[in-house]
Amino acid sequence: MKLSALQAGFNLDHIALESPNPSELSKFYKKFIMMEHIEKKNQEIICVGQNRKVILIKGKKNKLSYAGFSCRNRKYLEQFKNFIIANKVPFSKFVNNHLEKGAFSIIDPDRNIISFGIRKKTKIAFKNKFCLPLQHLTFASRDVERFEHFYCDMLGFKTTDRVIHKNRSLATSFLTSNHEHHTIACFKSNKIGIDHYSYEVSQWENIKILCDYFSQQNIKIIWGPGRHGPGNNLFIFIEDPETNWIEISAELEVLHDREVKIWKHEPKTLNLWGPHSIMRS
Repeated sequence: MKLSALQAGFNLDHIALESPNPSELSKFYKKFIMMEHIEKKNQEIICVGQNRKVILIKGKKNKLSYAGFSCRNRKYLEQFKNFIIANKVPFSKFVNNHLEKGAFSIIDPDRNIISFGIRKKTKIAFKNKFCLPLQHLTFASRDVERFEHFYCDMLGFKTTDRVIHKNRSLATSFLTSNHEHHTIACFKSNKIGIDHYSYEVSQWENIKILCDYFSQQNIKIIWGPGRHGPGNNLFIFIEDPETNWIEISAELEVLHDREVKIWKHEPKTLNLWGPHSIMRS
């Protein structure tokens, strides 16, 4: 039996970022993203909080090393594996030790390493119970059409919304592997790689709490508060000391079966509340 990524129900489990100084960057994640547990293992610095994990690896800044997605159980994982084998997607030799044994990895057309598996259970007793799970990962690509084809047709993600240029070319694609509006998105850009990644809070009140907290800590909010058109989610953006963009998102659309929505490539699409938007292309 085969299951698509959407049918298997994958969530973003962790991301690994390259950094010229992982030890120094980990201090930011410990203090401001409330990663209580910091551990160095196998040349990686692992930052862990309640339902969130960011791995820091020596390398260039603003570069994704790899990302891991997890599904509910091993049966679904094996059926998803059958799906991508049937589509003749080659497996990478990369071994992701942050997922249970049996995980596997692929390399997408832009050379991003994406792993799929089962989340590892943790015995860490977290003192800070503020729920801030990873929600989605957004890429930049020179070829959004190719990106969308690979993730949807070859892996079985589902397109939820598209943003279209005036010349009808694809500016942005939003893709999901579960019940939420998107777990992956892709913007048209001259560069290739990570654009930003997002943590999720449950409601607007928690965004206000974080805005107050960031203000007290002199962490600049570089965009927002606002509301995206695609996904209809509330958001703010901050950046870490190496200028990795971090989104805090609330009230992302929960999908029921619907047609793909088409949006114009204009500032209001990215921020329904105001003219200020960070336009990629």
